[in-house]
Amino acid sequence: MRAPYEIRRIDNLDEIAIAGVNWRPIRRALGISAYGINAYTGNTGEHVVEEHSEGTLRHEEVYVVVTGSARFTLGDEEHDVSAGGFVFVRDPETKRAAVALEDGTAVLAVGGKPGVHEPSAWESWFAASPHRASGDYASGLAIVREGLAERPDDPERNFQVACYEAFVGNRDEALARLRFAVERNGELRDWARGHPAFESLRGDPEFLAIAGEPEPAGESA
Repeated sequence: MRAPYEIRRIDNLDEIAIAGVNWRPIRRALGISAYGINAYTGNTGEHVVEEHSEGTLRHEEVYVVVTGSARFTLGDEEHDVSAGGFVFVRDPETKRAAVALEDGTAVLAVGGKPGVHEPSAWESWFAASPHRASGDYASGLAIVREGLAERPDDPERNFQVACYEAFVGNRDEALARLRFAVERNGELRDWARGHPAFESLRGDPEFLAIAGEPEPAGESA
């Protein structure tokens, strides 16, 4: 039985020389099934990404330079990327390769087929938060609506849209989204009762019917 979590170091993973690179298997070593992830290490002049395209597998790929620096060849262009930088290759047909510019360079590669991964509901909520902080609720609403469009039946995403609809004063839409959310996830009813987004609806009979009466002062759930 596998442990509930693992902590590893790239330089402690197996180093396998294959296809002109030093492969450090991560996905295989950890049994990851949600996406492909591996590391490649090399010294100055050595490949840390072999020349290839994803024309067969059709994967999107991200390459993160963890240590050192590398020169990436992307199609006919070259780009030097230092530690902390990353490259996203959107087009699977694009030829890509990378060579280490420093000893001890390590590149993390993450890839997968488009449309397989299901983004978490919190992504749009986090992305909208700066607009909430600045009071630009309309821009925040646009972001959480994009998140809802990805999964229209998700209760958490409907709750997020309800919050922003309430912020901008769209009472009917806020209540409709909130009702949809709490009918599918009863825990969201408790969130709604105390969430500042619904301050303007606290005394609204329809809001109270959805979220329930507030607790008397001095009592807790």
